[in-house]
Amino acid sequence: MKRIALAVLCAASLLTGCDQQQGDDVMNKLKSFFNSVKPDALLLKDLKPGVTTEAEIRDQMGEPETARTFTDGSKRLEYPRGPAGTATYMVDLDANGRFVAVTQVLTAENIAKVRPGMTQDEVRRLLGKPTTVAEYPLKKERVWSWHWEEGGVTRDAMFNAHFGPDGIVTTTSRSEAEGGGKH
Repeated sequence: MKRIALAVLCAASLLTGCDQQQGDDVMNKLKSFFNSVKPDALLLKDLKPGVTTEAEIRDQMGEPETARTFTDGSKRLEYPRGPAGTATYMVDLDANGRFVAVTQVLTAENIAKVRPGMTQDEVRRLLGKPTTVAEYPLKKERVWSWHWEEGGVTRDAMFNAHFGPDGIVTTTSRSEAEGGGKH
């Protein structure tokens, strides 16, 4: 809480010596910071299907990590809550830019869909931005990892998708989250 208060004080002091453009930039950065640490309940509050607009979603949730537009004009906005968070939200909009649904995609069901032969883009569309990306040049392997709530033996874990040099999944694995699952 002290960090938030300090950030607000710093922003306020910066704004007093800035022109309008600089002040707007500082406010946008501050808003982006608050959206990144906002509890999920506030992040997703009052989203109404068919009513809430894309502009309202972006105002409430911030800028998405990615925004994909489909051939029918609908969109999907990606909001990862990492790196320590265990949720990634996909917000679906209809062709008119109205809210349809929000889905938490880091689930056991989605993780089970990742199979050898999938491309990096297919995995990214399914699970969103990975928490970490590790390169292993000697093995000619890239490993994408997602922090997620496994709900079994440990509260949270890492799901890993291993890609070959061609960007295709070769295997998947599970590992303990940093800190031994004590996030």
